[in-house]
Amino acid sequence: MMSGVIERANFSRRAMTLGLGAAFTMASAPVRAAGSLRGFHDVRDHGAKGDGVAIDSDAFNRAIEAASKAGGGTVVVPPGHYLCFSIRLKSHITLLLMPGSLIEAADPRRHKGRYDLPEGVYEEQFVDYGVAHFHNALIYGDGVTDVAIIGRGMIHGLGLDREGPAPRWHGIEGWKSPKEQGLTADAARRAIPREMEYEGRGNKAVALRRCRNVLLRDFTILQGGHFACYVLGSTNVTIDNLTIDTDRDGIDIDCCRDVRVTNCIVNAHKDDAIVLKSSYALQEPVFCEDVSVIGCKTSGYDLGTLIDGQYRPSTYRSTDNVGVLGRIKLGTDSATGFRNVLISGCTCENTRGLQMGAIDGGVLEDVTFSDINLRNVVNHPIFVRLAARNRAPRGNGPSKVRRVRFSDINVSGASGPYACGIVGNPGAPIEDVSFSNVHVRSAGGGSATDAARAIPERPASSLEPSFMGAFPAHGLFVRHARNISLRDVSFDVEATDARPAILFDDVQGAMVDGLRSRQPRDTAIRSTASSGIQIGDIQTLS
Repeated sequence: MMSGVIERANFSRRAMTLGLGAAFTMASAPVRAAGSLRGFHDVRDHGAKGDGVAIDSDAFNRAIEAASKAGGGTVVVPPGHYLCFSIRLKSHITLLLMPGSLIEAADPRRHKGRYDLPEGVYEEQFVDYGVAHFHNALIYGDGVTDVAIIGRGMIHGLGLDREGPAPRWHGIEGWKSPKEQGLTADAARRAIPREMEYEGRGNKAVALRRCRNVLLRDFTILQGGHFACYVLGSTNVTIDNLTIDTDRDGIDIDCCRDVRVTNCIVNAHKDDAIVLKSSYALQEPVFCEDVSVIGCKTSGYDLGTLIDGQYRPSTYRSTDNVGVLGRIKLGTDSATGFRNVLISGCTCENTRGLQMGAIDGGVLEDVTFSDINLRNVVNHPIFVRLAARNRAPRGNGPSKVRRVRFSDINVSGASGPYACGIVGNPGAPIEDVSFSNVHVRSAGGGSATDAARAIPERPASSLEPSFMGAFPAHGLFVRHARNISLRDVSFDVEATDARPAILFDDVQGAMVDGLRSRQPRDTAIRSTASSGIQIGDIQTLS
């Protein structure tokens, strides 16, 4: 039986790349003789019109159900324009998007029908509406095994929402639990008008919750809603060669284990491009661990201009008036934490760079960033944060950040005010962070006033560093940290800058060797309230 499964999987891959006719020709004689085409289910044979007018999701779900009843199979989506509400994946199903196929997310405000209603209602909801619920998505799988979406087709989330109701938890001023209100959790949710506005509407293009053995490969997502591709609480996941051009989050990996994100291009000018999270959406503590992001590109161009090849720079400024997002990030939610993570061989341009931390009582440890090019970064190119927002059950924490490595990283065109940062909390230092062969060139131009700035603490802040403003160093600002190592690093500026290249503030133990900057040795590094700062070779750039 296993050999038959493998043969059908190989056939699906050939069908995706060559077309069904060529795949049939190349199929082995035993497979053809055995009639393995019974494992393929064309959505048109189940009633799909593909004309962009009829609602085709019922036909998709009939094809998936037929394949599931047969023990698994491949649901084929031929060329056409398919207008759909919720498509429900089942175990042992491959959804094959043929070249020329387009699945468009229907809009319940314009089309007859609705998305599946949100599942999961709790006394406290520590996450956004879009993270708490997965059934209100265009394509979703909940608790399925051995599932794949592959092919050169496109998913267009035109009818999906890009926002939703806020979290509901004890950290919100004025919040009362359903129990305190004398209501059930569902009744309390239904008493919120904004919650009910989103009933029957969708907010994710692809959503997978508690799944195993997942493959997402080769398709394109345009305008993917609040989250273009969200994977929660899943194991053994491969996401390869996706192209995502959206205006909110691109790829979200939350509370997952053994995940590989490779060769993906993600344009997300209004939110994060590739983000790892460890939220409390599953109502239990789960690490996000053993994850690799390799060979990917992120950017912050205008929506649609990656796919059409124009690459038009976005003028979006975000709520902090800094600029686009589009970054690679570990954080936002960090109730349990991250460990054993590798980000390597990536390129980020016109984005906010690399950001990570633990702010909700979780742990971030054993994380490596290597071989990365950052071009035209709008704020801090590299930023590591520890804080105590603690959006998690009462008593969670404290947060810890330790053993983070940055190596072979080039940054060019960085904004002048925003240096790299490693910022912990008073009494809660970030530990064991190293920079090796990291080279940053920024606009510079910092003044003596900038060099004397006192950065506000805000120990309960979110991960976003905007409140800190311009750093009092043009290369790296380190505060509340221990055991920091910098070897073979350069911090260059285009315009004269009055700030030191590196500032240590409340740092116990740091070593700098092989620093290159335009500041002379006696002003290149400044430290306050610190001890154990060892300074080796420093070269002054001309």
